[in-house]
Amino acid sequence: MSALLRSRAGDAAPVRAVDRSVRRARLVTTLLLLAAPTVAVLALAGGGDLALAPADVVRALVDPGSATADPATHFVVWELRLPRVTTGLLAGAALALSGAVFQSLTRNPLGSPDVLGFTQGAATGALTATVLLGGGGGVLALPLPLGAVVGALAAGGAVVVLARGGRQQLVLVGIAVGAVLSGVNGYLLTRGQLTDAARAVLWLTGSLDGGDGTDAAVIALALALLAPVVLAQARSLALLELGDDAATALGVPVARTRRALLCAALLLAAAAAATVGPVAFLALTAPQLARRLTRAPGPNLLPSAATGALLLVLADWAAQRAVPGHQLPVGVVTGLLGGGYLVRLLVKERRSARV
Repeated sequence: MSALLRSRAGDAAPVRAVDRSVRRARLVTTLLLLAAPTVAVLALAGGGDLALAPADVVRALVDPGSATADPATHFVVWELRLPRVTTGLLAGAALALSGAVFQSLTRNPLGSPDVLGFTQGAATGALTATVLLGGGGGVLALPLPLGAVVGALAAGGAVVVLARGGRQQLVLVGIAVGAVLSGVNGYLLTRGQLTDAARAVLWLTGSLDGGDGTDAAVIALALALLAPVVLAQARSLALLELGDDAATALGVPVARTRRALLCAALLLAAAAAATVGPVAFLALTAPQLARRLTRAPGPNLLPSAATGALLLVLADWAAQRAVPGHQLPVGVVTGLLGGGYLVRLLVKERRSARV
């Protein structure tokens, strides 16, 4: 008997060693993903028509008021590039975090603000503020960012109510609501003045052009308030992926946790849309890419946020350089890449008989 126990213990030792190796690799991957956006800030703040050395960028960031600081370098870094890069990082993190929550709650890789109709709702609110209410003057004037938030919240509430809490129903109802709102958005564009419609189309595509410190501050405030709520529920979110019965048996207050996470994720998506527009497919692809990089089950919240931040600023970098002499909206690049990924995902899901 003792020999049998020793044999089993010897067989388990390599398994534990492999498990430790896998956990170590996941930790290293997560740390690299979290460090990548910092590296991106240094690289993108120094790139462009006026190339800056990394040392000059670091000097401008760390000690902007020093006597040796170059005023031109300070202006380029702090006034032109850093607000844009920071806004992209924060908005990408918010969208990816929102997508990771929705994909875990629905237990479906198609669960994201894009597919569920929330970004279309944000677009409807923004178009209503810009096209119908003028977006600037008049008694009924409504700022575009506030209109986007109101529209996203209204669309989210409608989807949740109509789905009656069902996971698969949430995706199907979201697709239907998004289709209806897309038609409404097209109609609203035909009602507006040419200048208002042109401004609305640029916003609908998703763009970091003209981003300033105010945009970065808005999305930073949203992340500061909502990200701790989401991260504090990471364990409960992972247990919800096992099913409501299993989560309840393990002590998770299912209904309250789901409501809190739905509200937080919806507000994150609305805040991101309000600052950079409804950037397509980022919330869909970033959590899936993070899960493949870490090779870890569960929501992967921090890796997803870091991956989303990195993807958005890299897509914006590509959009600025894809066509010489012209700057594309970042939503064009994310739409092309994310649309291809969505086709691949649908084919995969079709083969597995899930859709």
